[in-house]
Amino acid sequence: MIEIRIPGHGSLSLQHLVCDVNGTLAVDGELPDGLAHALTALRDRLAIHLLTADTHGRQYLIDQQLGLQAVRIQGGQEAEQKAAYVHQLGAETVVAIGQGANDAAMLGEAALGICVLSTEGAAVETLLAADLVVRDIFDAFELLEKPLRIVASLRK
Repeated sequence: MIEIRIPGHGSLSLQHLVCDVNGTLAVDGELPDGLAHALTALRDRLAIHLLTADTHGRQYLIDQQLGLQAVRIQGGQEAEQKAAYVHQLGAETVVAIGQGANDAAMLGEAALGICVLSTEGAAVETLLAADLVVRDIFDAFELLEKPLRIVASLRK
């Protein structure tokens, strides 16, 4: 669990990390070097959940590399499916990370929504739904490793 008290914003008790895969964790269906290690470092504090429509058909390889089993999102109403998944976990305990248009509702539903600026870009609606915007997935993970950075950005 990651506990964060943010002046003027409230307290967060994060138990789950929900990540989009393609565009967020992976580019063109492949994980960047070092990502598996960075994600694994968070496992002692957060339950890791991956959501994907498997755009590139390579999710089985990503699952093997990460030692996880991603949840496949069905085509159509992807944004609603992702938001419902976060809600089902208990949105007040979830940090969600994404960048595509189908991630906006998920980021808005989560207690903490982080939008990453990806090689694929970031949808404007997802930027607006996020609490924080970072350069890439490694910066997002580093925020979770050093939560005082979240406090510094979100305090009012």
